Amino acid sequence: MDSLKAEIAQLKQMLGALEQEKSLLETANSELIQQKSMLEEKLNAALDGTGLCLWEQHIPSGNLTMFNMEWGSLLGYTIDELAAHIDSWKGNLHPEDRDWVIQNFEDHISGKTDSYQVTHRMLHKDGSVSWVSDRGRVIEFDENGQPLRIMGTHIDITQEKRYELGLAELAHKDPLTGLLNRKALIEAFEQSKQGTSGGALLFIDLDDFKANNDHFGHKFGDSVLVAIANKLTSYLKRTADTARLGGDEFVVLYPSVNREVLTKLAAELLQLFEAPLAVEGRRVNVGLSIGISVYHTDVLFSSACEHADSAMYQVKRQGKNCFQFFSS
Repeated sequence: MDSLKAEIAQLKQMLGALEQEKSLLETANSELIQQKSMLEEKLNAALDGTGLCLWEQHIPSGNLTMFNMEWGSLLGYTIDELAAHIDSWKGNLHPEDRDWVIQNFEDHISGKTDSYQVTHRMLHKDGSVSWVSDRGRVIEFDENGQPLRIMGTHIDITQEKRYELGLAELAHKDPLTGLLNRKALIEAFEQSKQGTSGGALLFIDLDDFKANNDHFGHKFGDSVLVAIANKLTSYLKRTADTARLGGDEFVVLYPSVNREVLTKLAAELLQLFEAPLAVEGRRVNVGLSIGISVYHTDVLFSSACEHADSAMYQVKRQGKNCFQFFSS
């Protein structure tokens, strides 16, 4: 009897120890869950702070998993509108980027590259374009050595890209009128000689602009220049490159060496400004002195510009508001 009581007491003691161990394990498990939750919160906060999205794709099925945001949210979609699948990702790639981006992705999956890393455009639900930077790497293979899972990051860099493109545009545009500046004009001139017989450079100087500028003020003069630039670009549209070299000097690059075509163009430009120009409640008469230099592929920009400038000054000497071709 005493031995039985001793065994029962021992069993109770063991049971108590097991209960205590179970309690400790539950506490430890609860702490681990809490720590895991805190780590996930910190990770999500860190990722959200950088705009970084963590993704994983199951390669055989094509199913995608997003860890810190809903799939499609970067493009304005809900999970019900856009399936979390590689096909929907491919379908929202910008048409001009789709082929080379998919090729880059497949090159990594097939083992041709160490990682997948591209910067490309995607189409937003509202029709706008989003720029993204994608990185990824295969992290698991099956028993046959075939890729099973790929994990990576996806970040929206639209604002940064717009800023970058804006800076590039500013570097090539006249800050007042938005026309090409001298640097961009030279680039356009060189491009115009590629695979063609050349073109024409029309050097335009406004007649008596300084007098109006001095009388009404420089601010009003700037408004006149902007109005002239707008009228030129509206008329020429995409048929020519238009630039402002500074002051009241404009240049038009026209893709033709035909004197009859160029004569008609110059006459139409003069006719365009026959009527007074309405600027800030005033009506201003604008005259153009146009010098035209026809150039071929072996002519330097400096020479073409100098020739057109020379012809323009010939117009000034002969009474202004007309045009003339350069003749050696």
